[in-house]
Amino acid sequence: MGKLKKIYSKSFLGLSAFFFILFSTFPFYWMLIATFKRDHDLFSPNNNPFLFNEPATIKHLSELLFNTLFLKYMFNTFWVGTVVVVITLIIAVPAAYCLSRWSGKTGENLGIGIFLTYLVPPTLLFIPLSRIISFFGLHESLGALILIYPTFTIPFCTWLLMGFFKSIPKDIEEQAMIDGCSRLGAMIKIIFPLSISGILTVIVFTFTLTMHEFIYALSFISVSAHKTISVGVPTELVRGDVFRWGPLMAGALIPSIPVAILYTFFLDRFISGFTMGAVK
Repeated sequence: MGKLKKIYSKSFLGLSAFFFILFSTFPFYWMLIATFKRDHDLFSPNNNPFLFNEPATIKHLSELLFNTLFLKYMFNTFWVGTVVVVITLIIAVPAAYCLSRWSGKTGENLGIGIFLTYLVPPTLLFIPLSRIISFFGLHESLGALILIYPTFTIPFCTWLLMGFFKSIPKDIEEQAMIDGCSRLGAMIKIIFPLSISGILTVIVFTFTLTMHEFIYALSFISVSAHKTISVGVPTELVRGDVFRWGPLMAGALIPSIPVAILYTFFLDRFISGFTMGAVK
């Protein structure tokens, strides 16, 4: 009876894993097959939508790469994401370290207060942020996104890193300082290497968040050459009720591949980063 129960348990686990893998990979499969399908094969109701009924084509891919500003959107997205990641790390890391080492309830309450600012809906901040953008003359430029995105990446990342820094005993820093390190030297040589999972989590979270953000990118930028992927692909490839599904799916597939690879290689550290921050 026990052996039969173990077989049933393994079968259920394997079946659950199969359906989970199928559910997770199907969007990529659909984007891939729609990218290389001919228009007639893609829209004909008599054809199987999940298979190639006609020879594949690279027409949609070439149209995306050479007849649109997709490569420019990719560069804009990478540039904005990189700058926002750097700004977030420069501010969030020392802020989280100071708050985690601030003894008493004051530091903890301040950290919670910073995190609560992340929960404010973007629609409530749209009007004041638009005034700020107009004041600095950044409308229709990537500088507007670079200025705005850290306002919601820094609070969450500060709160997340506080959990990591709190998990590191203060005795380790004190021993390093006794051995001749300054406070800054102890941070760089001791604290940061031990918190690499949290720092990588911040990098991945910040970059993907800026990559997929839509509301502010749509509101503050209308010039095609300055758009990011999240806005450029749907606005340039959807005209009224006409959806150019082939190029649209190709535009969704290409940026999703590096993100999927990034999450695959750093999955353990990413999960560790979020769970540690949640626990602490």
